[in-house]
Amino acid sequence: MCTWAADSRIVAWVTDANVADRTHISVDDLAELIRVFDIGEVLDRRHLADGLMNVNWRLGTPVGRFALKRVTDVPLERLRRNLAVLPVLASHGVPACAPLPTVSGDVIAEVGGSGYCLFSWSDGEHMRGIDLSLSQVSELGAHLARLHVALGRAAEDAGLPVVPASATAEVIGAGRAVQKADRLAGAVSAGSAGDAFDVAASTALEERKVLLDKHAHLRPEGDIPAGPHGWTHGDFQYRNLLWADGELAAVLDWDRLGIRPYAEEVVRTAQVQFGVEGVFDLGRVSAFVAGYRSVIPLEPAVLVDAARRLWWKRMTDFWQLEFHYDRDDHSCDDLFLADEALLHWWTERLDVVERVFAGTV
Repeated sequence: MCTWAADSRIVAWVTDANVADRTHISVDDLAELIRVFDIGEVLDRRHLADGLMNVNWRLGTPVGRFALKRVTDVPLERLRRNLAVLPVLASHGVPACAPLPTVSGDVIAEVGGSGYCLFSWSDGEHMRGIDLSLSQVSELGAHLARLHVALGRAAEDAGLPVVPASATAEVIGAGRAVQKADRLAGAVSAGSAGDAFDVAASTALEERKVLLDKHAHLRPEGDIPAGPHGWTHGDFQYRNLLWADGELAAVLDWDRLGIRPYAEEVVRTAQVQFGVEGVFDLGRVSAFVAGYRSVIPLEPAVLVDAARRLWWKRMTDFWQLEFHYDRDDHSCDDLFLADEALLHWWTERLDVVERVFAGTV
């Protein structure tokens, strides 16, 4: 059984059986988690549906409420490194929730073949970018810039590797992207159940090839993005942000902490926060970028370069379909069709969007 929400270009759904598989914890595994984290017993457990890659629950226990996270998409040693940064960031004023240790002092419990981490519960709500006021949007941009500054200052204390002199980002050619599209189209045909997603994916792949052929000449030049780079959050967007009383209360999910161009994270955050229902809210994009630049004054040309690179990355990327057809993981199906709708809208207004990021509109 599926639940649907649709407009003319976007179809989103969740398959009940798929969700049940992801959210299951065996009685034995739960008992072991209770023991290793020393939380007494679980009186109440609720799956948190906001997460996409990992799986999260709220636990009620005699000693308090907690957020439990099953890690599914990052190596555990890298996650240990990332989690060690959070107490340092909190000391620099970033609203980051430090993990709670196990009885052995580890920040990750390896139980039943999976890795789990535990956090004290943070009150708040996830708010989509279009639900924020313009002043909140501007402040969110400033928060991201302050986070980048704090990461730069905290990196050495937290034991993070030194930032190299330059950062590179692969720019995939149109021909290679078409090959990906053809391979995935074959996977759709070979394993097709003939359902709505298969039909939509097949149509989208054909349309994507047309876009690639038409706009290949707009591919970004070179593999070295413009502007400064350093340690970044990697997934700074509404599913990983909690708001309370109109203020940003917590930044969650540090799995993708890594070295990137700062402008790349600015543009990606704007796309996820304000690219909704197949269009950009350009007023909020402008306010967000202005808020960021009030703290870190990135040059307009740097932001235009980042915007063009992200647009081309979206043009040549099919990761949600690779999850669906290569991994049989349907958790991100809705993202593919939402991103596809935005890509078409963005491509038709490429110059306008870039001028908004540059602050010249």
